[in-house]
Amino acid sequence: MSDQDDYRLLDRPEFVQFIFYPRREHTAPPPNSTDFVIEVEQGVTITCRFYVNDIQSPSILLFHGNGEVVSDYNFIGPIYNQVGANLFVADYRGYGASTGRPGFSTMVADSHLIYARFVAILREGGYSNRKFVKGRSLGSVSAIELASHYEKDLEGLIIESGFASTLRLMTRLGFPSDLLPIKDPGFPNLSKIKSVHLPTLIIHAENDSLIPLEQAKDLYEHVGTEAKRLLVIPDADHNDLLMRGMQQYFRAIEEFITA
Repeated sequence: MSDQDDYRLLDRPEFVQFIFYPRREHTAPPPNSTDFVIEVEQGVTITCRFYVNDIQSPSILLFHGNGEVVSDYNFIGPIYNQVGANLFVADYRGYGASTGRPGFSTMVADSHLIYARFVAILREGGYSNRKFVKGRSLGSVSAIELASHYEKDLEGLIIESGFASTLRLMTRLGFPSDLLPIKDPGFPNLSKIKSVHLPTLIIHAENDSLIPLEQAKDLYEHVGTEAKRLLVIPDADHNDLLMRGMQQYFRAIEEFITA
């Protein structure tokens, strides 16, 4: 069975409703940011927001967490800019101002189209070709997917609060394991990250009650590179990681993108 078939199996309505929590919210882009609308299917568009520091700065393509939208980064984007990075944040179908309905297979397929447009925007705007991909929580699926396909074009992979196993995550959240259509305990992130040879930074909360730290350790141990770092934010949980460890967090990102 191919990965694409596996992804389609995860599109069963009861599974999609359990995974995705789309939020329809959108604000006007603040100064030094621009919105881009990317067509991923006829009549279906994804809205992305580009927070720009400088055309000479490296750029990070970020796939955000489940309960987030691009406008949530209006206050965080400028901090990325302060540490020398441009930040390009992508929504999912049905999130923010994006159209359509979310699904697992479309999320993965859309990531490739978003990446292609991201690359074109950098090229057309005369930006530096130094590109990184980052995924937070649910977004780790898209980030690892791209890192496993385009590592010759990327400088590095950043995973924040990512999970190694869909099976372990879903059962932990209360979904009956006997109803899961995927039985591979490493699908998709753990199995894919083994083929990633990019420099990799993994950031995780010490007391993450949603995605336990052991999943970050699994990703760290199995990524196919020696150029890797695991940063654990002490006393932090899934949703307060940034607040509790902001200085450590952005110092690690700054060091990673300038290495």
